[in-house]
Amino acid sequence: MRAALVSREYPPEVYGGAGVHIEFLARELRKLIDIEVHCFGADRSEPGVHAYRTPAGLSGANAALGTFGVDLEIAAGIGSAGGPVDVVHSHTWYANLAGHLASMLYDVPHVVTAHSLEPLRPWKAEQLGGGYRLSSWAERTAYEGAAAVVAVSKGMRQDILTAYPSIDPAKVQIIPNGIDTELYAPVTGRDVLERYGLREDQPIVLFVGRITRQKGVAHLVAAAARFAPGAQLALCAGAPDTPELAAEIAAGVAELQSSREGVVWIQEMLPREELLQLLTASDVFLCPSIYEPQGIVNLEAMACETAVVASRVGGIPDVVVEGETGLLVDYTAEDEAAFHTGLVEAVNGLLADPARTRAMGLAGRDRAVTHYGWDAIAARTVELYRSVI
Repeated sequence: MRAALVSREYPPEVYGGAGVHIEFLARELRKLIDIEVHCFGADRSEPGVHAYRTPAGLSGANAALGTFGVDLEIAAGIGSAGGPVDVVHSHTWYANLAGHLASMLYDVPHVVTAHSLEPLRPWKAEQLGGGYRLSSWAERTAYEGAAAVVAVSKGMRQDILTAYPSIDPAKVQIIPNGIDTELYAPVTGRDVLERYGLREDQPIVLFVGRITRQKGVAHLVAAAARFAPGAQLALCAGAPDTPELAAEIAAGVAELQSSREGVVWIQEMLPREELLQLLTASDVFLCPSIYEPQGIVNLEAMACETAVVASRVGGIPDVVVEGETGLLVDYTAEDEAAFHTGLVEAVNGLLADPARTRAMGLAGRDRAVTHYGWDAIAARTVELYRSVI
């Protein structure tokens, strides 16, 4: 069997959970079947990986049109080097149109993995303008035409069937994101903390994620003013969706830094080796997302033995077990103040009980190892491929 994996992100150009997913899924699938990878961006040196840039004529167009241009190039390139493929597997709306077109062009099944859903991310209109209608069209077309749709959580499966009710429920299978618990594990180094002025003798609350409405960064900044005195906040937050959102977060962080000590904002994307130090040294990992199909970043924190406080949305409850590996906080757009209070109470409650926090961290590591190994996830993915060929 030969499969073509299609994704906007692929190492070293990875900025979100979907990129992490495709990196490790491809690694494990290579042990089981033949694959080729098609991605966006600069040329890759890795064998079997093909990268595509936005066509020159679309470089100044709406971002969604540029994405479609790359998708056309990918559809044309699938199977051109390693021979015909038996199945195409796309990830995120950026690559869905390429998978859909390749499916029609080569008469092979198209499998889609749902990392998010455009109907549930209306704030993307801030970033794409009218392109949001194009991205929504591409996603809907691909999902409704796919031979199978992979949901990364139970919550995501329900969201798919609600957003696209014409899809046969039998087509939607749950295969979660995974975690490499050999790569993501506690480390002893602490030089990164020293570089950014974080103290080991005071508790650290950590956030890692892009500056987008989805990740709830503004809610975190609003809540953090009431974190326990002495608690440090490390914000690994960059790649803002829009200049307006970047300015909003910058103003919020500046105000927070003026009112309390120990607020550190790391805007660059850290290498994995450095991020592991922060994940390991932190007492609480905070994930205030208002929409999250699963949330690989919570798994990364759990694998590093760090307790998690997260919003009870989407697929997060599949990963973070309430009262065992962390605490979950209800989110509703109608009462953001209650959400902020819930985050404050959960974080401060854990910081006040180090023994409980430590126990949750150890339980999180155990859960990551036991339930989310990439080898098992790759095997289930191959099984799905075989079922649609």
